[in-house]
Amino acid sequence: MAPPQVHHLFHAPISDHSFSADRQTLAVARANNVELHSASSTSYTLASELRGHDKTITGVDIAPSSGRIVTCSQDRNAYVWEPSPQGEWKPTLVLLRINRAATCVRWCPNESKFAVGSGARIIAVCYFEEENDWWVSKHVKKPLRSTVTSVAWHPNSVLLAAGSTDGHARVFSSFVKGIDARPEATVWGERLPFNTVCGEYLNGTAGWVHAVAFSPSGDALAFAAHDSSVTVVYPSGPEQPPAAVINISTQLLPFASLIWTSESTIIAAGYDCEPHRLSGSVEGWELSGSLEKGGAGRPGLAEHQEDSARNMFRAMDLRGRANGSAGSDTKLRTVHQNSISTVRSYAESGGRVTKISTGGVDGRVVVWDV
Repeated sequence: MAPPQVHHLFHAPISDHSFSADRQTLAVARANNVELHSASSTSYTLASELRGHDKTITGVDIAPSSGRIVTCSQDRNAYVWEPSPQGEWKPTLVLLRINRAATCVRWCPNESKFAVGSGARIIAVCYFEEENDWWVSKHVKKPLRSTVTSVAWHPNSVLLAAGSTDGHARVFSSFVKGIDARPEATVWGERLPFNTVCGEYLNGTAGWVHAVAFSPSGDALAFAAHDSSVTVVYPSGPEQPPAAVINISTQLLPFASLIWTSESTIIAAGYDCEPHRLSGSVEGWELSGSLEKGGAGRPGLAEHQEDSARNMFRAMDLRGRANGSAGSDTKLRTVHQNSISTVRSYAESGGRVTKISTGGVDGRVVVWDV
């Protein structure tokens, strides 16, 4: 497996990131702005900035087909950015109608809508109203009882999963008349008016749910919670108990983001600073290990392994430190030097995700083979 591609963009946290469909543009949320980096040989260089928010940006997503960029922020606003003929990015304000910070945003697969989670116990499902030439929203409210931390779309662009700090992962219908075609029946339900709750699942310890994701087929849901667990749900049909609810407990720090790379594999990452693979099926799931195992992509690991116990104690005696240099005291043995905020799909082939990208608090975006 090839070593990961590391792009150290700056020394500041990246709260979210997104690649364009051709991977030539990388959008990263940095404080109040979104930086657009252009690909140049093996690196990315700053090409433009999207300025308009006046508080920390919490989410950014590039629509693969249209290239439109949606951003949301703690200033309770969301913008849709489109390129002008002059090459500048023109923002359009979205009428979110929320009174707390926006926390996350994602385009639906067919790009007709996007969903914005918020601290107002609301999910704003936003769509373009041709008559008035603006972006408006409908609110998913009940039974949300706390801040929405993450949203994820079903492949049919109607079902929407959300995780929140009330310890629940839920699946809603976001069907908007005049925008969506009537979806085919799924294991989540058949007749799906707006705000229908198709599934509601509580984390075993009522821990905050940090991330949710549908499987590629949409027939399973995974969510990660603050008790360092990942739960995989296999529904059996509308208004029926699920066929299986599998909880994978780990001894790691909590996961903040996850993605399905196939029907039998999930990649999750978070406060442990490295991505981990989980494998399984409806019969059961298990933690398979880190993507960094083997040392190919872990800078400094070989040097660390060469340090014997004798050399370590000698350094402690002579310098008062376990290692020879001051910098090595704070250098992690992982590619990311701080927690990972987001895991995104980077490349797909044959219905499987073959590469993923991770963005972290260390200002790095890393592309991994999976």
